[in-house]
Amino acid sequence: MLMSVRLDEFRRRVWEYYRAHGRHDLPWRDVEPDGRLDPYKVLVSELMLQQTQVTRVIPKFERFVRRFPNIFSLAEAPLAEILREWNGLGYNRRAKFLWQAAGRIVHDHAGVVPNSLPELVALPGIGINTAGAISAYAYNKPNVFIETNVRSVFLYHFFAGKRDVSDKDIAEMVVQTLPDNPRMWYWALMDYGTHLKQTTGNPNTLSKHYAKQSVFVGSKRHIRGRVLRELMNKSLGVKDLRRVIADERLVDVLDDLQREGLVEKRRGRYKLAGS
Repeated sequence: MLMSVRLDEFRRRVWEYYRAHGRHDLPWRDVEPDGRLDPYKVLVSELMLQQTQVTRVIPKFERFVRRFPNIFSLAEAPLAEILREWNGLGYNRRAKFLWQAAGRIVHDHAGVVPNSLPELVALPGIGINTAGAISAYAYNKPNVFIETNVRSVFLYHFFAGKRDVSDKDIAEMVVQTLPDNPRMWYWALMDYGTHLKQTTGNPNTLSKHYAKQSVFVGSKRHIRGRVLRELMNKSLGVKDLRRVIADERLVDVLDDLQREGLVEKRRGRYKLAGS
């Protein structure tokens, strides 16, 4: 009985916050003229939002869906165009995964983003939590998924003072609180979790899965981004790149980018893949 009362109070608090302070203007939450969410836009937003702040994603998302308004236009575009539109978001492999996923959806699902977890997880770049989010947001399916903001909410309210809390334990609480409208509930959790991290510190430090993000400037990931920016509109040789990126790891980064299919090398010069 005590837990039931506690869960009711928890739900009330989350819903009250969402009604008063929820981010109701996020573009990927906008409904189409027929009153539904576009699963394609949900797919794009979920890949963009992986490890990237909402404020950085909003302008990129809006521009991206203007340039590629549906799954077919995205699948048909050269990879280089996708990478150019993605420029500035970081973790550029996500752009390739999104492009590959679009191609698979067009080929295997007649252009319809699947709603089942096994079919979503089978797509490039989509793990079980991203699949759960896409299914919940696009199709209002009551799937359990855990990401940093959802995790923050449950850690703060149900695991205060504990350490090394596993996502398995959190998932059990998510199941107990899921309402009939999971899409809006997850929106509410996301927004409330963002608020908690801004006002109470980061509850995720209690998680068994918490890892402090490494410093970006000067990292290999930083160099990768610089290389791709230099190659946005031209091909360059190693000597050209060394003039602007004087780092001993440059050749290793170029090898990595080639292996991942993000850049190509022809006649000693590098360019974006598909350009």
